[in-house]
Amino acid sequence: MTINQNVTAERPNFVSHLECSLTGERYEAGQLHGLSRAGRPLLVRYDLEALARTLKREELSSRQTDLWRWRELLPVRHAENIIALGEIETPLIPIPVSGGAGVLVKDEGRLPTGSFKARGLALAVAMARELGVKRIAMPTNGNAGGALAAYASRAGIETIVLCPEETPEVNVREIAAQGARVWRVNGQIDDCGAIVGRGAAEGRWFDFSTLKEPYRIEGKKTMGLELAAQFGWQLPDAIFYPTGGGTGLIGMWKAFDELEALGWIGSARPRMYAVQASGCAPIVRAFEAGEEHAERWENAATVAAGIRVPRAVGDFLILRAVRASGGRALAVDDDAILNAVDDTARQDGLLLCPEGGATLAAYRKAVTDGLVERGERVVLFNCATGLKYPLPPAEGRLDRHSALDLDVLAPLRA
Repeated sequence: MTINQNVTAERPNFVSHLECSLTGERYEAGQLHGLSRAGRPLLVRYDLEALARTLKREELSSRQTDLWRWRELLPVRHAENIIALGEIETPLIPIPVSGGAGVLVKDEGRLPTGSFKARGLALAVAMARELGVKRIAMPTNGNAGGALAAYASRAGIETIVLCPEETPEVNVREIAAQGARVWRVNGQIDDCGAIVGRGAAEGRWFDFSTLKEPYRIEGKKTMGLELAAQFGWQLPDAIFYPTGGGTGLIGMWKAFDELEALGWIGSARPRMYAVQASGCAPIVRAFEAGEEHAERWENAATVAAGIRVPRAVGDFLILRAVRASGGRALAVDDDAILNAVDDTARQDGLLLCPEGGATLAAYRKAVTDGLVERGERVVLFNCATGLKYPLPPAEGRLDRHSALDLDVLAPLRA
């Protein structure tokens, strides 16, 4: 598939303002913003009545099915600032053996840089370019840094990335290879974020931490827009989403509200399941305690690095969406995650990343606990290609010069 050349076509922009997600305070669009005055994420708001008069749902069918298909529902005002690396609509893959009937994996590993971070960073970097940002810094557990490096390098924006020491080596090298200056930090991602925040306060760079700028969520919400279109404008029964910072879950919930306001879908919503690892589950703990905010998780540890986030700035938005949907926050242990990855690869031919494996492990737990019925329409998010992560060793070797016993390789069938 070629990269969509129509992204440069000029279209009306429907952004009306930005809004504090906690207080509702309005902020002017077209200006550079971080968090609100209340220290909470800003959300982009659109004139949806005007958009509904301008764009009909049926018009989308004639467009190439990529991220920029949704351009009227995205904040970029000037088309020349769009940075496109081939942000396809990702497929829904059945996993009938390891998951069961009705279970589909939305495989985000097909996106540029191999993860769903491409969605958010494509939009955030485009808006940084539009608003005149020259230097960006960001903490990352890996995949977000790779996406930022790719898009920022293409945009000509200088980038500094800080990674926890436990970040997989392949991610650190990917970030460096794509032009960012990357540093390992002896701490967790929020420790890296504290350093980024300090530099931003001194005017050294703009802080691109999760939800600390308003536009990454707009890229991530395209996952919800795509799901609506892929399901014929009727949403699935349940979504299992690997939740660290939770931008994608928040973004999908926002997308569903916007689609309903446009009259493109009804009021029915999927049950949203925020999936975390048992070794780092602040959202699960807050959900179970009935709290609106999640305390920091100390000594975070899990094989699923992408959801090893001890504290999320958008915690209350995640919890509100989960509760409003009738869903849950679920924790699964590393053994269950790795077993799910192994099962899906061997039984259904799909190589999940550990975070994607966590969603299958959580789905199995939900079925066992009676939260989900087998046969319901369920979407699991695989947030990155499994090829970015360490794979089990494969030690088999043959000496072609020695006598070969082919029965060792594959016994003849009767």
